[in-house]
Amino acid sequence: MEPVITVQGDVEPGWGAVADAFLANFDPAHSGSGASARTSDVGAACCVYSDGRPVVDVWAGIADPATGRSWDHDTLALAFSTTKGATAVCAHLLAQRGGLDLDTPIASVWPEFAANNKAEIPLRWVLSHQSGLAAVEGDLTLAEVLAWDPVVEALAAQAVNWEPGTAHGYHVRSYGWIVGEVVRRVTGRTLGRYFADEVAGPLGLDFWIGLPEAEEARVSTVVPPHPDIRELMAAFYPPDTLAGRAMAGPSDLFAYDEMWNERALHAAEMPSSNGITTARAVARMYAATIGTINGGVGDGVRLLDAATIVDATRVLCDGPDLITGMPMRIGSGFMLAPTLGPSAPASAFGHSGAGGSLGLADPESGLGFGYVMNRMVLGNVDPRADSIVAAASLVAG
Repeated sequence: MEPVITVQGDVEPGWGAVADAFLANFDPAHSGSGASARTSDVGAACCVYSDGRPVVDVWAGIADPATGRSWDHDTLALAFSTTKGATAVCAHLLAQRGGLDLDTPIASVWPEFAANNKAEIPLRWVLSHQSGLAAVEGDLTLAEVLAWDPVVEALAAQAVNWEPGTAHGYHVRSYGWIVGEVVRRVTGRTLGRYFADEVAGPLGLDFWIGLPEAEEARVSTVVPPHPDIRELMAAFYPPDTLAGRAMAGPSDLFAYDEMWNERALHAAEMPSSNGITTARAVARMYAATIGTINGGVGDGVRLLDAATIVDATRVLCDGPDLITGMPMRIGSGFMLAPTLGPSAPASAFGHSGAGGSLGLADPESGLGFGYVMNRMVLGNVDPRADSIVAAASLVAG
């Protein structure tokens, strides 16, 4: 007999449809969510903010299938590329305060980056995946990649994969290292430290880019999308292609398998890929990008002003992506609708993560949204997150 899934948490009157959509994702037979035996949730959490206050904050299921540990109110999840949204917030916050010009060449603060004819590439082209540095070239060990300096030195030294500014191709992991090194050069702080000091700390977020060991026991276990995921990835993105080098790189080291449950992957700073967080923190961060937060730690904090939001959400790329092969609409560091999913409001911005996590804000409706889970699902748009977004958007009007 299948275990009965009980949703825990808080739902304000009128927002029950969101909790219903969340619960439906745990049912393999639920037709509306597009779920199946391999795509229904194991453990997950969802949070929605409306006009600066939480209206849905729910969780359910199993955090660790091996031990049966339940998902709790403070269970953490690896968010993969949902981390890119947090990294983009840092870049725009620094620019808003006058510490960074997104349109000035990266080499002005990182001189070594100018090697191999990269002297004129601005940070905005990295944020919008137009810099031509989707794949990290060079032979690196996993220890070197996680140590930071060797991988950013490799990026500074290499040539581009295509002429910068002429096309966009998803910078799967290079995005985080390049943006992070620019932030480090400008502020003297790593991206993870800057995020902790200027975003997570002021807002009271359970969100880390570089997880302290003291928080490790709270992390849920990643459930890979398929037992043969490395073979599937190699078949879909052959290792001798640019897409294959970007998706599995650097040095063919990465796949969406159990490696992401290792402490070393949690402890390192990978600002494109390894943010560890709660749905509550993701939703709260995005709510704070478009308005002040009401109640609790961070009361009255707003991260980004209206002019910054306009700048961040200008469409810079719209069309087939050189790496994913799929159409993508992108601003400066943020995915835009409909790349965020068919149910995302037209004015929304945010970022999804491999396997299904999603964070977004909608300035028009005042929504901040976060969804995290431990069972990864293959595909560019996750039906689980999209079904919840659809419910939230309908209630918000």
